[in-house]
Amino acid sequence: MNVNFFSRKGTKTLSSTFLMSLIFSLFSFFSFSQVKDTTKVNQLDVVLVSAVRVTTKTPVSFSNLDKKDIAPRNLGQDIPVLMNYMPSVVTTSDAGNGFGYTGIRVRGSDATRVNVTINGIPYNDSESHGTYWVNMPDFASSLQSLQLQRGVGTSTNGSGAFGASLNMLTDSYSKKSSGEISNSFGSFNSHKHTVKFSTGLMNNHFEIAGRLSTLKSDGYVDRASSDLKSYFLQGTYVGKTTLIKALVFGGKERTYQSWNGIDAVTMASNRKYNSVGEIFDNSGNFEGFYKNQVDNYNQDHAQLHWNEKVSDKWNTNLAFHYTKGNGYYEEYVDDWKYTNLYYADDAQYSFLGLNPIVVDGQTISSTDYTRRKWLDNDFYGATFSANYQDEVLNVILGGGANRYEGAHFTELLWLQYPSDSQIGVPMNYNMATKNDVNVFAKINYQLCTNVNFFADAQLRNVHYKANSPETGLVNDNFNFFNPKAGLTYTVDNANAVYFSYARANREPNRTDYEGGSVKPESLNDFELGWRFVAPNTQINLNGFYMLYKDQLVLTGELDDVGNPIRTNVGKSYRLGLEAEAKIQLSKKWLISPNFTLSDNKNIDFVLEDGTDLVDLGNTTIAFSPKFIAANSVVFSPIANLQLNLLSKFVGSQYMNNIDDAQGKLKDYFVNDFNATYTIFPKSVFQSVTISVLANNFANRSYVSNGADYGGGYVYYYPQAGANFLAGLTLKF
Repeated sequence: MNVNFFSRKGTKTLSSTFLMSLIFSLFSFFSFSQVKDTTKVNQLDVVLVSAVRVTTKTPVSFSNLDKKDIAPRNLGQDIPVLMNYMPSVVTTSDAGNGFGYTGIRVRGSDATRVNVTINGIPYNDSESHGTYWVNMPDFASSLQSLQLQRGVGTSTNGSGAFGASLNMLTDSYSKKSSGEISNSFGSFNSHKHTVKFSTGLMNNHFEIAGRLSTLKSDGYVDRASSDLKSYFLQGTYVGKTTLIKALVFGGKERTYQSWNGIDAVTMASNRKYNSVGEIFDNSGNFEGFYKNQVDNYNQDHAQLHWNEKVSDKWNTNLAFHYTKGNGYYEEYVDDWKYTNLYYADDAQYSFLGLNPIVVDGQTISSTDYTRRKWLDNDFYGATFSANYQDEVLNVILGGGANRYEGAHFTELLWLQYPSDSQIGVPMNYNMATKNDVNVFAKINYQLCTNVNFFADAQLRNVHYKANSPETGLVNDNFNFFNPKAGLTYTVDNANAVYFSYARANREPNRTDYEGGSVKPESLNDFELGWRFVAPNTQINLNGFYMLYKDQLVLTGELDDVGNPIRTNVGKSYRLGLEAEAKIQLSKKWLISPNFTLSDNKNIDFVLEDGTDLVDLGNTTIAFSPKFIAANSVVFSPIANLQLNLLSKFVGSQYMNNIDDAQGKLKDYFVNDFNATYTIFPKSVFQSVTISVLANNFANRSYVSNGADYGGGYVYYYPQAGANFLAGLTLKF
């Protein structure tokens, strides 16, 4: 859940019911009206992501993960953790073990700057730009593949990509009926239970498939528990030239908050301590924890896709989507703690918009209280594209129109000195809306035998309105032009080199507006790379220079609910080299190393110290390690047995933009071990797979994330030591 926002309680039952009825009515209409040849056809699922995906002919740095790559480690940890060993990626977990809230950074850019799409539909929250994977637990079990494009990439729908683009393709249809039961258990009372099914193509045309999942974990950090449930259901119609998919998926999460982190002194004595929910008496004596300090949120998605192969050279894609989100986070606000430790006014009656209370002749200006901050949002729209492709030319024309409506409010549950009218009455109600419209054109053209030309141009209009105590009045309209172009030169059958230039612009998010005056940011991205492909070896080298203007960089601070605070920094850049390889040493041995070496700088950074402006010159951008490396060593000693040693190194990184060593995360090197063994019985089950995952088996103490509030107030998010997960998957 985007816990920075709060909204009306309840859901828009009528609108969601109507939309669901419309989707399934359209699905039924197309299913029974399309009477076409039922001969076998090429799967058209790739059309769902053709507008956002790239190939080796595109001058973009990218990596793919498919279902086979994901399955061995898919034992309950979230999608960012499963992506941990991709180039330039750094991941973290609030709970410390990959369950619940997880985060990802690519090339030093946080998740708000990673453009995420599902089947070409935007997934980033429209206001925060964040991706909250906790709202879709076990979504990896419904993925066919994902592609991570580093840099600007080819993002066309949703917020602009300033670090990477991640596009995900959900499960394809299956021609044969199937079922799957998957269970896993592990450390910290973690477990996942998944059931999947597919009817296969009935009458060579229709398939219904689905998944139900439940996940629970106590978390490594104290009380960082998660109780997660999710579903996925799709109906598919397949014709000779037609693919129609209706999908509904979503999840419900209830997690105990663990976004505060801990200071160095506490970490030295108790790495698992969680300060969220602390209760003190009026003298500062600790009394315990608030049991219901939880984040509670539901999110449901509906998508309807219609792909039509008009001819051998033309195909079209039309998609409608609707996302409903509703929920709250609840917290206990302790007067003594906020007044004496945080020095904040959160416990003041004035902060709540209330008048002080007079008790026995004494004026009480602050109080203990509990509250819920609600968010009730709707996100809906349509995307479309038309694709022409022949032997030398590939053109895609398309666009999208989306609208977001988010209502927010606070509900007081209890005050130490209340009046009856204050309890349960919606407070600070406000509404935010955002319209996002774009059109684009892409071309891949083979100029000659060895040279391929790529160009991409997007026009995007964003209109955002909000009015709340946090943001003030916002009514901004942005027009962005985002061009991209590049060349790929094929040297021979094994070697190719490429160069590309891309420009991206993006609007601030809600938290940025809460910080005061803020500007949109822009990026000029230059990429130069080499690809080598041989029967047993693949190598990708990619150099990048990303030059920003008014980049919204992380300050190191978090707001009161764990959202990162950012600020414009004028000019800045990221300069680096990425290397990725896959080498099949023999039939039994496969290694897949990668590393990123980069320099990430603010240019002539100016710090406002409260009384004056201080020019600090060139400083390092926060949360941007100079060196990141990963490796996978796969050994298959016998048929159907796979042993995998996974290694990850992340260099030291500042949590501030002033090169202050007090706010610096140490480097860390962590190793995981993954083993899978598959049995193919002669009856009942198609396959039986046993999986074991030993995370951080060397039991290293490390920290992957933190916060720096200045003045020595630094907090850390310790990750779990040695822990394990084991699973059993039955397919039939």
